[in-house]
Amino acid sequence: MSIFKSHITAMAAYKPPLSGRDANQFVLLDFNERTIPVSHEIKQALIDFIHSDRLQQYPNYGDITDQLAHYCGVESDQLVITNGSDHGIELTIRGTCCAGDEVIIPDPTFAIYAQVAKTEDLIIHSPQYTKDGGYPLQNVLALINEKTRLIVAANPNNPCGTPISFEAIKTLAEAAPNAAILVDECYFEYSKDTAKALISEFENIVITRTFSKTWGIPSLRFGYILTAQSNVDALLAMRGPYDINQMAVVAATAALENPEYTQDYVREIMEESKPLLESFLTQKNIEFWPSVANYLLVLFDDCSGVKDALFNAGILVRPRKDNTGKDGLRVTVGTLEQTRRLIAVLEDTLSQ
Repeated sequence: MSIFKSHITAMAAYKPPLSGRDANQFVLLDFNERTIPVSHEIKQALIDFIHSDRLQQYPNYGDITDQLAHYCGVESDQLVITNGSDHGIELTIRGTCCAGDEVIIPDPTFAIYAQVAKTEDLIIHSPQYTKDGGYPLQNVLALINEKTRLIVAANPNNPCGTPISFEAIKTLAEAAPNAAILVDECYFEYSKDTAKALISEFENIVITRTFSKTWGIPSLRFGYILTAQSNVDALLAMRGPYDINQMAVVAATAALENPEYTQDYVREIMEESKPLLESFLTQKNIEFWPSVANYLLVLFDDCSGVKDALFNAGILVRPRKDNTGKDGLRVTVGTLEQTRRLIAVLEDTLSQ
């Protein structure tokens, strides 16, 4: 008999397909990571910290919260740093829900939402995104009842890149005042969409963000939460005093002090690479979901064959299904050079 709760022992662990991911062997277009290394300034800041002989000390986060608040355009007491945005998602769900409560998680989406909800023994409702309709707002509203404690509003959603409007988030917050509205903005720098203006008006809105995607430090695990000041003490009570790695804070500080490198990368992805890939797919009459992020869910006729061809050409992409169960490939958009290489392989594969 296990010492752990029965509903947890019945679960399967979330195991992303990490095996064989070698950046020296492949162009990694499978995890929505940044496809180029971090800036010199971030590397140097990490090296300098190591040489400062402070690894034996507990983390001291300094003014990183103030720096982030300035970057985000919020007050410092509306922000909590976390160990990646997954940590922020977990804190929000654990802190607002009890076993037997109901949560609404539109699907298909990021697996961590449901993974955490299942560990808390919650009842999950999963209305479906659609390619044409996007976020299923009316279906979500119809599911809200007195047991609803959390609603996920990924903005944009993974794997399809679908946004949810500012007005729709406000509608959710008004319709479910006793439920947390979890707005996941981990791709904010790409989409530029944010609900931050609502956190002063609605105490039930919790926004999670990360430095894993745009800023390119997923290995260091750094994220943050934006929410009403009245929620911050509760979040800090759950978060440990040293949950965030000191090296992550060093890297994030260097990134914020030298944003141009990341800004240039975002511009290249969203203004050059992504339009080029979308144009190619449209010309080839290949179906894909409209996306405001740095990735596309592409519904090739033979996803398995395309995936294998890309693999053989040294390019990794991620198999994902759409709301109907149809096979697709989620393709991260890389640099212009990487995108041209991707298109060349697709052109050759599709012509066979």
